[in-house]
Amino acid sequence: MASPGDGQDLPVEKFKEQVNVVDRADSKAGFSDEITGGNSSNFVSSIRKDEPIVNKRELWSYYLYYNGDNGVGPLGFSMTLFQSLAFAAGFDPTKGPGSTCSPEGQCVLPWAGRTKSVSSVVLIANGISFAVMTMMFTTIGSAADYGTFGRWLLLVITCICWASQFAEMSLTIPSRWPLAMALYMIGFITYGATLVFYAAQFPRLARNTAHARRLRDRYESGEIPLEEYEVEESLEKNRISNISTTHSNIGYIATLCLNLSILLPLANNPKVNNYTLVLTNAYWVVTGIWWFIFQQPRPGPPLPKGETYLTIGWKQIWAACKQYKQLPYTFIYLFAFFLLADGLNTTGTLVAICQNDKFSFSFLQNTYLGLSQAITSTLSTLGFWYFQRYFKISTKKMFIATNVVTVLIPFWGMLGIWTNRIGFHNIWEFWAYNVVFGLFQAPYYAFSQTMMAELTPPGFDNMFFGLFGLSNRASSMIGPNVIQAIIDKSGSNWMGFPFLFALCFCASLVIWFCVDVEKGRRDAVSWADGIRKKAEVSEGTKVIRESL
Repeated sequence: MASPGDGQDLPVEKFKEQVNVVDRADSKAGFSDEITGGNSSNFVSSIRKDEPIVNKRELWSYYLYYNGDNGVGPLGFSMTLFQSLAFAAGFDPTKGPGSTCSPEGQCVLPWAGRTKSVSSVVLIANGISFAVMTMMFTTIGSAADYGTFGRWLLLVITCICWASQFAEMSLTIPSRWPLAMALYMIGFITYGATLVFYAAQFPRLARNTAHARRLRDRYESGEIPLEEYEVEESLEKNRISNISTTHSNIGYIATLCLNLSILLPLANNPKVNNYTLVLTNAYWVVTGIWWFIFQQPRPGPPLPKGETYLTIGWKQIWAACKQYKQLPYTFIYLFAFFLLADGLNTTGTLVAICQNDKFSFSFLQNTYLGLSQAITSTLSTLGFWYFQRYFKISTKKMFIATNVVTVLIPFWGMLGIWTNRIGFHNIWEFWAYNVVFGLFQAPYYAFSQTMMAELTPPGFDNMFFGLFGLSNRASSMIGPNVIQAIIDKSGSNWMGFPFLFALCFCASLVIWFCVDVEKGRRDAVSWADGIRKKAEVSEGTKVIRESL
C-alpha cells in the first residue's frame, strides 16, 4: 500500500484503483459499522507488539494482591457486624417495639414507614450494592482498555475499599446499624469492583509470560500445530488462574489465623470485632500495595476524539453486545453465567445469614468455619490444577465438575423446608458446607475466570471482562430482591432456596450443553484479528483518500 509520500508521484487513476481495492477488501472481509461499532466508537485492541514480558516480581505482586483481597473483611466480617448491630437494634414483631429479638424468633426493623425482617434488610443491601456495580461496570468497564485508566481505576477503588474497612472501627453501638449498612455496601461494592478489574489484568499477563510468548513464536514459525498451541496456551492460562486463586486462599488462611491473635485474648472486649476488621484490612494493605508498584506499563490506545471515559463504556458495551452473531458462544456463556452467578452469590448470602443466626454473630466461630473453608480451598485448587495438568483435561470439563456442587448447595437448603434434621438447621451442616464449598467452589472461581479468558477476543480484555463482571457481580441484584420478598411473605429464610436451586440448575445445563469453548475461542481470535485488520485497512483508505 502506498505511503503518503509515495502518493504524490502517482496519477489520480492509480489512487482510485487502490481505494477500490481497499473497499473490496473491506467488503470481502465482511466488515461493517455494526462490527466496528460505527465511526464514533470503533473497537480498538489494547494489544501492543512491544508489551513487556511478565517478570517474577510483577507476577508475585499480582498473586500477593489477590492474597490480601480474599474477602474476609468486606465480604464476611463486615456483613456479620452489620447483621449483628441490626439484630441488636431490632424487635420481636409478636411483642412489639422495645422488645428484644431471640435467635429462634423473628426480628424486624423500622423500614420506610413499616417494618422489615433483618434478613430482608441484609438482602436489600446486597441488591442495592449489585445494582451500583451494574452501573459501574457498564459505565467505565470497557473504558479501562484505553490508556492507563484501568491501572488508576483499580488503585482508586482499592483505596476506597480500604478506607471503608478502617472506618468500621466506629461501629460500636446498635443505633449505628444504618452507618454499618452504608459502610458494608461501600466496602462490598468496591471489593466486587476490585475483583473484576483485577481479573481483567489476567489475560494480558497470561499471554505475556515467557512461556506463552515462546509458544506463540513456535506456532507462528510453524514448529507446532494450532491444536497443540491452543492446548498449551489454555494450560498456561489455567496455571496463572489457579495459582492466583490458591494465593487468595492462602491469604484467607493467613488472615483468619492472624485474627485469632485478637479474637482469643480479647474475647470479652466489646470492640474486639472492630479491632479484627482493622487487622484484616491492614493485611490486605501490606500485601496489595506491591501490585501498584511493580506492575509494568501496558497502556491501551488513547481515548478516541470526542469521547469521554463516562460515555465510551456504554457505546462499547452496546457495540459489543451486537457481536453475538460473530461470538455466539461467548455470549451464551455470559448469559448462562449471569444466572449461575446470581444463584450462587445469593445462595452464599442466604447460607451466611442462617449461619450468623445459628452462631449468634460470633466472629470467633466464623473464623473457625472460615479456616475450614480456606484450608480445603487451597488444597482443592492445587489438586484440581495438578489433576487437570497431568491428564490435560479441558477447562470446560473441570468447570462442569464444580457446577454439580453449585447446584447441590441450594438443593440441600431446600430440604430444610420440610424437615429440621437436615437443610442448614444444624451446626454440623455449616461445618460440612464450608468444607464442601472449599473443595469445589474455590476451583469454580478459577475455572469460570479461565473460561471467560478462553472466550475473550485477545486485546479486548476489559471490555469483555466488564461484561463478565456484570454477569458475576451485578447480576445478583435480582436474586437478593426476589429472595427478600419471599422471606418477607413467608417468614422463613428456607423458602428462598427452591428459587436458587432452579436458577443454578438451569444455568448449569446451558453451560454444559450449549457452550463450545474450542469453537468459541477460535471465533474470538478471528473476531479480534478482523477488527485489527479493519483498523489497518481503514487507516490505509484514509491515507489514500487524503492523498487524492
